[in-house]
Amino acid sequence: MSWLSRLRTSLGKAREAFSAISRLGGPGRPMTPDFWDELEETLILADFGVPTTAKILNGLQTVAKQEAWTTADRAVARFRTDVERFLTLPGAGLRLDAKPAVMLVVGVNGSGKTTTIGKLAARLRSEGKRVVLVAGDTFRAAAAEQLAIWAERSGSSLIRGTEGADPASVVFDGVRAAKAREADVVLIDTAGRLQTKTNLMEELKKIRRVIEREIDQPPAETLLVVDGTNGQNAISQAKLFNDATQLTGIVITKLDSTAKGGVLVAIVDELEVPIKFIGLGEGRDDLRAFVPSDFIEAIFEDECHPLGTRP
Repeated sequence: MSWLSRLRTSLGKAREAFSAISRLGGPGRPMTPDFWDELEETLILADFGVPTTAKILNGLQTVAKQEAWTTADRAVARFRTDVERFLTLPGAGLRLDAKPAVMLVVGVNGSGKTTTIGKLAARLRSEGKRVVLVAGDTFRAAAAEQLAIWAERSGSSLIRGTEGADPASVVFDGVRAAKAREADVVLIDTAGRLQTKTNLMEELKKIRRVIEREIDQPPAETLLVVDGTNGQNAISQAKLFNDATQLTGIVITKLDSTAKGGVLVAIVDELEVPIKFIGLGEGRDDLRAFVPSDFIEAIFEDECHPLGTRP
């Protein structure tokens, strides 16, 4: 099965939500206040969130007035274009120019953070990069063990401390080791206790300061791993982590049949941070670069209105 076919299958719930939006623009339906009310409700139910929904509606209503639209299908067709525009931001590729390129990976427990690091390591190793993994989550022995397995699988080096050790000191050792070994990339795992815990955010800020002191610049990447099924909770997580660590990218994992899809648009819109990767499964090849046009094709294409034949 091709990646696009897998993406389409995994986005089953999201396709339902977006199909509901498409159905609002049935042939000949007049553009009435009821249409706008139904579109607003459908967007919120699809996890676009209130701020992003309001921005989308205001944009559509402005263009509708300027171009004197009279039927709802015009708004739905424009909506599809707007979704891709919302999802397309500069800086979507990994920034690996520095040597070593230090990548700080953050997220709550259960989001798939450590697995994502392992998959990224495998990807980078396949490109010939020398990779060092740093087990900065010293509060969970299982996290370090999981990272050790990925290090062995991918042929990466691993730096870890004792359980309960100061995470910043482990990160310090890891970056120092990577510099000594002339590594190309450093991938740093971090603790992921509840994002509402102030001590976690302070620890992440401390780790970032340690990195900046060692390499004389911020991390090349600070990636937040988000569970795609978390809906609006994912947005609140993203805001808190962004405030603490200045995110450069988002990785959306667990895009399965329960993820509604609108949250991807909402996160990008509210944070102005690009989605860099999406994950559909547990295999090493199940993490792929996020391509907005692929997402649009997977989520909107249907037998009635295949992509490219807008009403």
